[in-house]
Amino acid sequence: MSFLLSTSRLVLRDWQDSDLEPWVAMNADAMVRRYFPTIASREQAIVEMQRFREHGERHGFTLWPLEIPGQTAFAGVVGLFRTPIEAHFTPCVEIGWRLAIPYWGQGYATEAARLALQYGFDTLQLAEIVALTAADNQPSRAVMARIGMQHNAADDFDHPRVADGHPLKRHVLYRIQHRDWCNPFMKHATESGHST
Repeated sequence: MSFLLSTSRLVLRDWQDSDLEPWVAMNADAMVRRYFPTIASREQAIVEMQRFREHGERHGFTLWPLEIPGQTAFAGVVGLFRTPIEAHFTPCVEIGWRLAIPYWGQGYATEAARLALQYGFDTLQLAEIVALTAADNQPSRAVMARIGMQHNAADDFDHPRVADGHPLKRHVLYRIQHRDWCNPFMKHATESGHST
């Protein structure tokens, strides 16, 4: 059976071969990749897409394509994955998102991230989900706060895959635990767009 999660506005689903071209185009956009060290070449984007597909087959979750019915079959990706680096907080499951520019600022990342969190906690029964990004990435940090994730500066770290001296070397870590997701007050706060 194919994978599908949905709300009234959007769908998270399995990868399809037709996702390749919009995925490649999105990752060649310097604005989309402004908090990555570089844009992705076509070859790099293909390898990453295959890695996400294989991760989903192996673990039952991954970064899934985001579809907005009536607008686009591919707006970006949102989902869960096992963090592929070694750091003080690994091993862990991370939530992430990456959207094409036309779909920024409309609440899609936040809405889809909440859907992914619900799947991670209610279906996968994960104890904790983390998120990480470059310290200067305020848009992603705002999404993390809106979905109820908490930041502790003591968790911040230098990303091992970013070159020393690079302005994106320093990363922040946000966390949310299952018990907080199950907290009725926390759920109400995140659904209303506020974090506690």
